[in-house]
Amino acid sequence: MKTYNFSAGPAMLPEDVMKIAQAEFCNFKDSGSGLVELSHRGKQFTEVIDRAVANVKELMKVSDDYSVMFIQGGASMQFAMLAMNLLGDKVADYADTGVWSNKAYKEAANLGKARIVCSSKEDKYAYIPDFAKWEATPADAAYLHITSNNTVAGTQYRTFPKVDKNVPLIADMSSDIMSREVNVDDFGMIYAGAQKNLGPSGMAVVIMRNDLLERTPANLPTMLKYSTYSENNSLYNTPPTFAIYLLALVTDWIKAQGGIAAIEKINDAKAAKLYDFLDSSAYYSTPVQKDSRSRMNVVWRLPSEELDAQFVKEATAAGLTQLKGHRIVGGCRASIYNAMPMAGVDALIDFMKDFEKRNG
Repeated sequence: MKTYNFSAGPAMLPEDVMKIAQAEFCNFKDSGSGLVELSHRGKQFTEVIDRAVANVKELMKVSDDYSVMFIQGGASMQFAMLAMNLLGDKVADYADTGVWSNKAYKEAANLGKARIVCSSKEDKYAYIPDFAKWEATPADAAYLHITSNNTVAGTQYRTFPKVDKNVPLIADMSSDIMSREVNVDDFGMIYAGAQKNLGPSGMAVVIMRNDLLERTPANLPTMLKYSTYSENNSLYNTPPTFAIYLLALVTDWIKAQGGIAAIEKINDAKAAKLYDFLDSSAYYSTPVQKDSRSRMNVVWRLPSEELDAQFVKEATAAGLTQLKGHRIVGGCRASIYNAMPMAGVDALIDFMKDFEKRNG
């Protein structure tokens, strides 16, 4: 039985990537050792990390005005690291559109001055607030922070807010990085936990405009300074070598699919098919407003919590795993990141139709 893993993260990786990693695990490039056993200073790993950086730059069209860094700790570490490096004595603005954006705001507020410029919390984060209703971000703000896709609530920005040229736009793109084309030049910094679209957990990718590196306070601990990673190609200390290796393989795979533009078309088609089914059914319902629907995390409910639980149990037995909604909100959720093939979405819809027929 074919299994399709709809986990929100750590999430499924492309099958081709897993097979390459499996084949090379014990003997990387005829070295006689696995990559996880090789020095991060050696030629074999240097080639891997250089390829990973080059792939990120190529796929996202990152200019030389930016640095690409690989930092341990995932996106949650970035909530604090961002504020420690860029906040200073200014005020940072945060868009409160989901659980993780709220956590990022609280981390900044714990370290300095931060304010919320918009929020959909009272409506259980069912939409991205209209930009026209946001409180204006002043030109002297430290930065404006957004979370581009919200895994728990199932919402996603269709476009991005415009800010004064002096205010860096910072985006947590953990759950939709490389799922669609974005203009990196519109952002001061993009960061993303790798465990959804780029590789395994435990590492964040950071793309930062170089002029922002100058903001880092001199008295920060070495490992919490972005400049430490930028100046040393993320090799100041022993980095998460296997995570970087898998990211290199995943980005190789994205290039082989035709790049991000091609991936975006597939993602649009997958999401459209699943939402079209949900909209056609009176049995399943999704709380997310149509103009804010995520193409990465599709959430829905059945007529009762008991049916939610029964659906997840039976789906798991049918090889459709990790469909239980986040513990905070319940219901069901299908995470259909880059690695999820259309066949997985088709199998899910077929199961949903059958379940409705049997229990509706």
